[in-house]
Amino acid sequence: MISWKTTRWSLLTGPALILLAAAAAAAPLLLKGNSCGHDFDFHLVSWFDALESWRQGIVYPHWTPSANFGAGEPRFLFYPPLTWMLGAALGSALPWPLVPIALTFLMLAATGLATRALARQALEEGAATLAGCAALFSGYALFTAYERSAFGELTGGCWLTLVLVFILRDRNPSGSAYKRAFDGSAAPLALALAGAWLSNAPLGVMACYLLAAVALAVALLERSWAPAIRAAVAAAMGVGLAAIYLVPAAWEQRWIDVRQATDDPGERIENSWLFARHADPALEFHDVVLKQVSIIAVSMIGIALIGLIVLWLRGRLSAKYPFFARRWWIPLALIPPVLLFLLLPISLPVWNLLPKLRFLQFPWRWLVALEAPTAIFFVAAVWPGPSTRRWRRIFVAVLCAAVFLAASVTADKLFFQQCDEEDNVAAMMNVDRTGAGFAGTDEYEPLGADNTLIPTGLPAACLTADPSTSLGEGAGDAVPAWAASQGSCDATFSAIGNLVEHFRLAATIPHAGYLILRLRSYPAWQVKVNGRPVSALPRREDGLIVVPVPQGPVELAVDWTTTADVILGRWLSFIAVLLLTALWLLERRLRQPRL
Repeated sequence: MISWKTTRWSLLTGPALILLAAAAAAAPLLLKGNSCGHDFDFHLVSWFDALESWRQGIVYPHWTPSANFGAGEPRFLFYPPLTWMLGAALGSALPWPLVPIALTFLMLAATGLATRALARQALEEGAATLAGCAALFSGYALFTAYERSAFGELTGGCWLTLVLVFILRDRNPSGSAYKRAFDGSAAPLALALAGAWLSNAPLGVMACYLLAAVALAVALLERSWAPAIRAAVAAAMGVGLAAIYLVPAAWEQRWIDVRQATDDPGERIENSWLFARHADPALEFHDVVLKQVSIIAVSMIGIALIGLIVLWLRGRLSAKYPFFARRWWIPLALIPPVLLFLLLPISLPVWNLLPKLRFLQFPWRWLVALEAPTAIFFVAAVWPGPSTRRWRRIFVAVLCAAVFLAASVTADKLFFQQCDEEDNVAAMMNVDRTGAGFAGTDEYEPLGADNTLIPTGLPAACLTADPSTSLGEGAGDAVPAWAASQGSCDATFSAIGNLVEHFRLAATIPHAGYLILRLRSYPAWQVKVNGRPVSALPRREDGLIVVPVPQGPVELAVDWTTTADVILGRWLSFIAVLLLTALWLLERRLRQPRL
């Protein structure tokens, strides 16, 4: 890698400019309010529930109590924890309307800073900072922030770029393969990989494949096993660190209808190729979004490839010009054409062959891995050479800043999603305070159950003589609603307190029958009636827990239990922390100079 002369002032100025650029990219949200993108409600509800769990002393919650109109769902078991924990933490310190804006700013800034770190391996300080700004203003970053409000995926601009930073870094080019593999990059590479898994599951899949592909390319270029060894060790450590989430999520998938995440027509790989169009009216909105992201994909790939051509014509990729090391720029240059291939129907056998690749749902999710390479190749192509006058660099920087601000204004016009009255933060806060709850997530429903059958307004417990009694009424596709006047409950009861992972009820039951609880069934729940465990429970189509009870005084307790897979995941993560510490100490020792 090239060693550019830097000063302490320049090292501070670069990050400060990127923070300023991230603020500019998020400024429309401060001026107009939050953009209620596709995933906005999902994340906001998760932050509400995570913060409530923390207030009850649950450090790592698993149950989301407000989903399914108060019946809950095991969302926190299956959705990675970093973003909903960060959102809850911000919510404890900031007004809720500012939390999505602050989170967007932080994610965009992290993307810019990570890209700057990658670019500094080959570019001078000013160009590297400009590349960081270009990455956070890239079309896909703004699309993810404004159109989709996909906060978990928005972290990918940071994590995937850090994966590239640490697998491409070469601190000891003349050392042995062993010392090159453990030159201080393996431990942070493992952290980057773990961060991807703990932020977004599709992002974790992409991070693993990106790491494997780039490590293989570098190993072939160097004719050395060092990059492959580093990648293998880091992958094992990274997955181990994320085991606290990965093991329960993988094992307990058999208890939910997780296939709905990939079987929906709008979320199938085959329906999301570049510029695809469908006659199915149900895919009309899907095709509108697909056209937008297809234009973004073609633009980003085109800019990256044109930048490479310009660099080649200017001779900056040749061995005579110390601009890029061959082992560095070739793996990055392979990313745009490979991603273009994955966005076309010809790549379908690859999607079907490689494990878990279809879990991405949309081929264009790979564009998050293109943000840093596109930014770097664009800036490297337009940035003046090291011998040019300073005013030319200032001119290029100002011109690029104007382009970036124009991109932000365009994204605001094209991607900003106006909130409906019931979807804005204030309205959702009010619903959360009332305890009415929100709609559930289909892929987290129990096997054989149907979320659409759960009515609003249910009491904590409803006594019936028939466990299959239908609760609630609704016409057509409307959400069913329960009311006491319907007569579906012989008696209703309130729960003691409002605990997230503990349900308590003490009442005198007028006749033997069944208590239908406003609580979704899940194997981790342990049910006790008058101190005795109850295992054989009737099943309902709506997935609510049904408990047989005798006449007379009844004390009902339903408690969340720690299953064996959760314990295993915790132990694996603990062992991974110990091994990662040992790896860090080993790398530190190997880097110390010896006389």
